[in-house]
Amino acid sequence: MDSDPRDKTVNPGPSTIFFSYARDDQARALPIIRLIEQAGFSVWWDGLLEGGERFSRTTEDALDRARAVVVLWSKTSAQSHWVHDEATRGRDRRVLVPLSLDGSSPPLGFGQFQVIDLSKSKMNANDVGIARMVRAIAAMHGDQSGRVLPRPVPSAPGIDRRTMIGAGSVALLAIGGYATWRAGFFGNNKIANRLAVLPFDNIGGDPSHQYVSEGLANTIRATLSQNGALQVIGQASSEVFVRGKDDAVAFAKKLGVGLLIDGAVQIVANRLSVNISVIDGSTGVSRASRTFDQSMGDILAVQREIGRAIAAELSNRIGSAGAARMLIGGTNNVVAFDHYLRGKDLYAHAGNEAEERQGVAQFDAAIATDPQFALAYAGRANALASVAASYGSATEIKAYNGAAIESARRAIDLTPRLADAHSALALILFQGQFDAKSARAPFDLSRELGDGDAPVLARFAAFCASTGRHDEALPAINRAVLLDPLNALIYRILGTVHFAAKRYPEAITAIQEALELSPNLPDTHSRIGMVLLAQNKNRDALAAFQADTHKWSKMAGVAIAQHRLGDRASAQSAMTELSNDTDTVSFYQQGQVWAQWGKPGEAMVALQRARVQRDAGLIAGRYDPMLAPLRARPDFIELLKSMGFD
Repeated sequence: MDSDPRDKTVNPGPSTIFFSYARDDQARALPIIRLIEQAGFSVWWDGLLEGGERFSRTTEDALDRARAVVVLWSKTSAQSHWVHDEATRGRDRRVLVPLSLDGSSPPLGFGQFQVIDLSKSKMNANDVGIARMVRAIAAMHGDQSGRVLPRPVPSAPGIDRRTMIGAGSVALLAIGGYATWRAGFFGNNKIANRLAVLPFDNIGGDPSHQYVSEGLANTIRATLSQNGALQVIGQASSEVFVRGKDDAVAFAKKLGVGLLIDGAVQIVANRLSVNISVIDGSTGVSRASRTFDQSMGDILAVQREIGRAIAAELSNRIGSAGAARMLIGGTNNVVAFDHYLRGKDLYAHAGNEAEERQGVAQFDAAIATDPQFALAYAGRANALASVAASYGSATEIKAYNGAAIESARRAIDLTPRLADAHSALALILFQGQFDAKSARAPFDLSRELGDGDAPVLARFAAFCASTGRHDEALPAINRAVLLDPLNALIYRILGTVHFAAKRYPEAITAIQEALELSPNLPDTHSRIGMVLLAQNKNRDALAAFQADTHKWSKMAGVAIAQHRLGDRASAQSAMTELSNDTDTVSFYQQGQVWAQWGKPGEAMVALQRARVQRDAGLIAGRYDPMLAPLRARPDFIELLKSMGFD
């Protein structure tokens, strides 16, 4: 029968073993999995179980395809309903290979199978129990002779593995099998050059280690994205994945990728264990997995080798263009790297001013530890600019932006081809200093260097839209969407690009997509409202503004729409609420209202105050249709010129 795996070819092929175990037994299960793989078999396993299967559909598929279901019984797994279900499937299909991790007997219903006792196993290829396990698995593949089925490990292009070992690579081989993994992680699988690095799981359970898991994933993602032959999905889209809920195949399809790279990180007593899994996006099946166990002091070696190995193996498919790249701007100092990871985590997830400032402090600590750490300077520049934009007074904004510019320039001095540093410098010059002319060169260079970085591309596109370079804005933002297809902010910038070019229907479609991805994203309904106002669809615009939670944009839009609709009382009420808000800088929005109310003098006063207060809304002044009544005024023309606009 076709459903009986034993009737198929002896060659095991990929993912022919389903390995079932309890999560609490993971540390002791991993050596067994490695031994099975070393014997020539490919193993499907899920090292990230926590209260339920991670990919229910792909688990079903893997169980159905498995030619052997290896179950690791223990006192813990005997209590797991997941392990019970998987063992039942193996039993019913007559492909069950039961093991005992701690000498305990299997639960009721499985006593008729002879269990291979590994409780006293030395966990090496010469162990009697391991040999019995391998023979049992081989028999499930049609080999009744008891011999181990060999599987050649392909070498990376241009690398002689014997030469590597002879040249002193024994140390690498000792560190969790690096060289073996590098030489044959993907085997002969044909995968697309478009991939996503999922957020790594912090399986140790200590929330204080979460920044390490996320930092390793982000660093590996950044390393791979520097390779122009690859399309690496951006951080925001990758992190949409919900562990224990999302299906691998559906998520890969949503991203349009052929490969998912996942990881699990555990830190115990200053020991770092990182497991990397390569998942086929078309099937959801893990094609291979390896674990690296080292001290925290070797974290840099771990993250670098993972990135190099993945890129090196991808080069099997895409040629020399896929060769491994080093992450530029990094550090060799573990302490500095730890501060950097903490800073990146705070910058990405800060929910208040204190956390934003803590992020700056972590970047400062990284720089103090390694003054040559370019990425830390770039991170500091972004963090300072964020503090300035969100929390700084007029005096603080100037000081913070000055410090941010200094940090960005230092990063560029250290690593001239660091795209994020050029992008950070350009953004601060443009939004923080209102100097579009000075911002142009670093923006252009960031575009050249950052073709694989979605946020860099999006910043460049927004700048081009603001300065009238529409032919350059659209290709850049379209590529950003390609690289980060689930990032609501990038779709919102796509809407801005269309809005600036007066492609109003396209602008609304893009902004609606942003809301589909993030329904509560502030200052997004109001952008639809502004597009509708530009088309004189005032009642629809009013409804859009009223749906927003961003006070400045909402009140300005309501004031304009109600005024156009003839409800002057409601318009005045909205304007009063906007102008009485002394806790925020809303002078740009006030200028929009005055301009639309036919009071250009008041509008210019508000816009000049926005200039003094560094209100970032002014960067839209060149294309904003709400300011159309001011375009011929000499003082408005002079205002734009003072900001570097042509």
